[in-house]
Amino acid sequence: MTDLSNLSRPEGAHRGKKRLGRGPGSGKGKTSGKGHKGQKARTGHHGIPAWFEGGQMPLQRRVPKRGFTSPNKVIFEVVSVGQLEKLEETEVTPEVLAQHRLADLGKPVKILADGDLTRKVALRVHAISASARAKVEGAGGSVELLEG
Repeated sequence: MTDLSNLSRPEGAHRGKKRLGRGPGSGKGKTSGKGHKGQKARTGHHGIPAWFEGGQMPLQRRVPKRGFTSPNKVIFEVVSVGQLEKLEETEVTPEVLAQHRLADLGKPVKILADGDLTRKVALRVHAISASARAKVEGAGGSVELLEG
């Protein structure tokens, strides 16, 4: 009787180790499946990086380089004053803007002056342009800048 304690693997479930370099009759004799000569036929470490182009001048060195990318650049979520007009809330924070899908919570929020504002709004954002601040305060609203 066969139970879980004395199971044997089914016929053909395990293939033996490939034996290389054991004569022409084996099918893997002479060059042992490595072809003829070349870097990949040699012994030892022959890992060629994915970006290696065979000695040709690499793409990274062929492409012209200009300018500078600052690692400290701050990318703001931009919301216009016209978009604030459409909201019903009187106090606007980044969380409120995220609920209305106007901003992403992971990034700082900046208000720009595109559009008009006719009602009083209390803003708590990370940055605001001077003309947007003038529009908000001209409508009777207030602006508080958040840190970070």
